[in-house]
Amino acid sequence: MNSAIVFVAKYFLYLSILITLWFWLKSVRETKIELGARLIVGGILALALSALASRLYYDPRPFVTQHIRPLFAHAADNGFPSDHALFTSFLGFTVFFYSRRVGSILLAIAIAVGAARVAAHVHQPQDIVGSFVISALSVVVIRRLVTSQRLKRLVRR
Repeated sequence: MNSAIVFVAKYFLYLSILITLWFWLKSVRETKIELGARLIVGGILALALSALASRLYYDPRPFVTQHIRPLFAHAADNGFPSDHALFTSFLGFTVFFYSRRVGSILLAIAIAVGAARVAAHVHQPQDIVGSFVISALSVVVIRRLVTSQRLKRLVRR
C-alpha cells in the first residue's frame, strides 16, 4: 500500500501533464492558442499567489510536528501550499472549461495526489485545500482578464 501512495504522491503529476498535453494536441488551433495562453499566464499567476501564500502562512510538515516518518524523503520546510496539488489542480481547473470530462479526470488525479501526499505525511490537509483554492482563483482571474474575444483578435493578426 505504501508503494502505491508514494507512486501517486510523486508521479501522478506527470500523468496530469501528459493528459493535458494530449488534450492540447488534439484541440483545434484556436483552442490550442487560447488554452496555451491561459496555461502560461494562469500558471505564472498561480505560482506568484503560491509564493505569496507561503510567506503569509507557515505550516510545518506533519513528519516534523508529529515526529513520524514520511513515506519518502522530503525537506522539513514550509508545507503550505502543496506545489504538487497546486499544479495538478491548476491543470484540472483550466482544462475543465474546455472539456468537463477531461477536466474532471484531471481534478480526480489532483485529489488523488493531494490525498497521497497527506497519507505520505509530507503535507497537512490544509496545504492541499489551500493549493486547490489558489489554483481555482488563478483560473477564474485569468478567465475574466483574458477573454476569448481578445485572444481571437490576437490570433487573427
